[in-house]
Amino acid sequence: MLLIQMLAAAAIAAAAMQFFDVGNAALAAVIGIAIVLLVRLVITGNNFLLAARHRSETPMHHRIKTWTGVRLFLYEFRATMTASSWTMPFRTFSVRMPAQPQGLPVLLVHGYGCNSGYWHAMSKSLQKANITHRAVDLEPVIGSIDEYAPLIHRAVETLCRETGSDKVVIVAHSMGGLASRAYLRDHGPARIARLITLGTPHHGTSLAHFGVGLNTHQMQWTASEQEGLSSEWLRKLKSGENPAIYRLMVSIYSHHDNIISPQTSSHLDGAKNIELNGIGHVALGFDPEVQAMVIREVRDASARHAPIPAPYAALKPA
Repeated sequence: MLLIQMLAAAAIAAAAMQFFDVGNAALAAVIGIAIVLLVRLVITGNNFLLAARHRSETPMHHRIKTWTGVRLFLYEFRATMTASSWTMPFRTFSVRMPAQPQGLPVLLVHGYGCNSGYWHAMSKSLQKANITHRAVDLEPVIGSIDEYAPLIHRAVETLCRETGSDKVVIVAHSMGGLASRAYLRDHGPARIARLITLGTPHHGTSLAHFGVGLNTHQMQWTASEQEGLSSEWLRKLKSGENPAIYRLMVSIYSHHDNIISPQTSSHLDGAKNIELNGIGHVALGFDPEVQAMVIREVRDASARHAPIPAPYAALKPA
């Protein structure tokens, strides 16, 4: 995507110099970059318009004013540009271990069309909190979500082996939450202390109809919030799950998500649901409030699954 944007900006700059008498190369380059940014701005705006077609009713206490809406749009545009043009091309990573780790290790699972670089901002917050974390890259990009479950399984086992922990916390964005549920379906919850999803279409999203790849078909939602239907894959996923695993899950989502529509698709019965407003889809992983929530959930999961201190490990209940 970055290469296409660079080539488009260069082509526009060349056209400006050849056909519109722009004699300054620097000015032509600025025009090319500005037009590319404008196109990306329009794409972001179009996502909000598409999401509005099947959006769920926003609860009164989550409704926002005009200026907050403008800030929401600009923040989502910035997050989208940062992820696609900087962190995903140049800031990918596999594992980051602090000198003095605290709590359970975390596995980061990205969403559709992304890679580990999406988590750059979240990684910085986890590092400050001294939380060991590893990121997995889901490939093939347009493959089946079922194909990602073995990748997550290997990453979980690797993280446990690296840290000596018998459990991890998974933090997943968007489609990554569905891939993590597929992992739990196939491998069970023995290794997972908590699954935290950010903007995951647990029941599907209408915007998946505009995507490319088998995974987008698996995430589809048809019709309105009241009359909608999840994809066959999502229905099979639910029927193959033990409902008890939902107690391990925390679903964090925004009523103003511009990719998940209806937005209440992220609400999962039986899980802990945290509803937000004024945050876009990509921006969920960049938002300081969301990052703080994730860290609190990781620490809570760590406290609940803390190892028994060595002097008391041999004692048995009376």
